[in-house]
Amino acid sequence: MKEKRNLHLKVQELCDCYATTDPLKEMSVVRQESDLDEAALKWLALAALHGVNNNADKISIARGSDGSVKVIASYRRTDLPSPGSAVGEKIISAVREITHIEQDKGKLPLSLGIRDSSLDLTIKIRRKKDEERVTLKFPE
Repeated sequence: MKEKRNLHLKVQELCDCYATTDPLKEMSVVRQESDLDEAALKWLALAALHGVNNNADKISIARGSDGSVKVIASYRRTDLPSPGSAVGEKIISAVREITHIEQDKGKLPLSLGIRDSSLDLTIKIRRKKDEERVTLKFPE
């Protein structure tokens, strides 16, 4: 039987684990991970670290109706490395499980403990037809 740990705690542990790495570099290879659930949580942790390190306003991951996944950071209108379709779907699912947002639209605060401090993000989820978007909003 596979142990189902608290996803929020696992993301915090991964933030601690990857705090001294280059999050953007690690994000670019997450699509190659064999464990999709682990890859999704790793990507969330790396996105939070990247946002903090680079003073991002927000980072969004969107899945289109064709299944393609796109990531956009608002501090500069550029695409970040996509985690791929399979991992992208798992990321959205993990965020929904962590936040318990089941409706088409929702917004909640999420506190992440990173090393000896904490980070308060705002998580927004929006689903329209076959498209879905998760946005991590960083504090100013």
